[in-house]
Order: sequence, then C-alpha cells, then structure tokens
Amino acid sequence: MAPPKFLADEMVGRLARYLRFVGCDTLYAKGMDDLDIEKLAREHGRILVTRDRELARRTTGSILLESPSLGDQWAAVRAAVPELPRELAFVRCTECNGELAALRAPFSEPRPEGVPWDRVDSGLPLYRCLSCQHLYWEGTHTERIRAQLRAWNEDAPE
Repeated sequence: MAPPKFLADEMVGRLARYLRFVGCDTLYAKGMDDLDIEKLAREHGRILVTRDRELARRTTGSILLESPSLGDQWAAVRAAVPELPRELAFVRCTECNGELAALRAPFSEPRPEGVPWDRVDSGLPLYRCLSCQHLYWEGTHTERIRAQLRAWNEDAPE
C-alpha cells in the first residue's frame, strides 16, 4: 500500500520534513491562504495536518495538531494514520518533496562539494532529487533521524 499523501500548513513545516523522511508525499503550504489550502487538500486527496483549529474544522479529513512539540505532532499523526511508515526511506526530497533516484557510478565531473566522494566511490549509495537536484546520502545525520523516529515510534501500537 502506498503511503498516505499529506498537506502541511506553515505551522507544521518541521513535521512535513519528517513525513518526507519516511517516504510520504507531503506538500508544504507555504504562503498559501486557508481557502487555497482547503481546495488543494480536497482536489488532490491529501490529509491536511495543521495547528489551525478553524482550518481543520473546515477541511474534511484533516488532522488537528494540538501541541507545538514535534514528537507530539508525530504521535498525533500516527494515531490518526496507523499505516504511517516508521522508517527512514530515501524516496522523497526533504526540500521540495520531489522523488529521489539512486545515482549509478561512475559519477560525472565536476563533482559537487560536500559529498563524501571517497565513501560514494566505495559503494555508499547516492540519491538525487529529480526536481531540484539536491543530493542525499547516508551520514551521521541519517542515524540521528533514525534514532528520533525509533524513539517516537517505541510506544506506538503495531
């Protein structure tokens, strides 16, 4: 089953990134007014996640998040959507929500700075967003994200 599709309003931008971390197609409604957000959620079959009570009340199927805490927000989404993926997946760009594709060696020159090319050349998978071209790879930051997801999901029902 495909992960659910979400629409996150400006009040929950960090949560949008974590939903993308686990592979959920999550649009971020930055700079949009409430009527446009409602319309986008309805027309594209997306679950709106918001802290805006009035917007949640008017948007069928939305998830109202009561807490400003990211961990509490994650728990509320998990409670509302039990099939929410639990593991980090390199399938969505955290910057633009585009799809990621695995890059294959050999890699063309010039090589962008900041990528651990010695590790990539030794077999570390490298991914590129098909929309914005952002590069992703396993690093210490991914282990921190995995640890955070494990902590949030410990008490969640299977």
